[in-house]
Amino acid sequence: MEENLKRINKFLSEVGYCSRREADKLIDAGRVTINGEVPQMGTKITPNDVVHVDGKLIKNTKEEFVYLAFNKPVGIVCTTDTRVEKDNIIDFINYPKRIFPIGRLDKPSEGLILLTDDGDIVNKILRASNNHEKEYIVKVDKPISQTFIKHMSEGVPILDKITKKCVVEKLGTYEFKIILTQGLNRQIRRMCEYLNYDVLTLKRVRIMNIKLDMPVGKYRELTAVEFKELSSLLEDSTKTFKANARPNRKKD
Repeated sequence: MEENLKRINKFLSEVGYCSRREADKLIDAGRVTINGEVPQMGTKITPNDVVHVDGKLIKNTKEEFVYLAFNKPVGIVCTTDTRVEKDNIIDFINYPKRIFPIGRLDKPSEGLILLTDDGDIVNKILRASNNHEKEYIVKVDKPISQTFIKHMSEGVPILDKITKKCVVEKLGTYEFKIILTQGLNRQIRRMCEYLNYDVLTLKRVRIMNIKLDMPVGKYRELTAVEFKELSSLLEDSTKTFKANARPNRKKD
């Protein structure tokens, strides 16, 4: 019987309702019920249990997972809480199925962000220990020095820790490229601020093997080739990845 038990947050992620982290927030807020009762964090359920979120029945009726690449405009917030934030990413995309962003890209920033209804893939992409690359193009308010490049690449103290070593390349007088394998809150902006630079524009142009190639405000589904390579890159990452998942694809 024990093998049929599943934590409620894992259930909500597997059926594509939200990520495990978001599920924990819903549970903590008392918005989830199991058989009509509000559960504790970590509660396990059986296949026969009835789960509701905000009074809505949640069924395990998964079809194929959705994997989207989206070019987020400046001003859009990466949250699924559509009740609180009017400029949220979910309402902006208006996708016909329930999806959620993998990670964040802050409101003043633009560029690539992935969205999915596959809750198990989220931590595998985001966890810093998995060393998955994210590439950004950044413009700052004054000429970039070699000292700036050196300090940025070797690590600077922010949020009570030293940032991990990373690849930094000067592209122009005011512009540089940076490739990170961690995702601290407002990391690039904080790193620049520590070195007395202000970020004017910040654009994410790559997440692992997925590159930004669509206009601002537009999204597309991952191609079969992209998804195959992404799956390969995630094979040794922590958190279980569903190897039999495939992206939905539209014919040209």
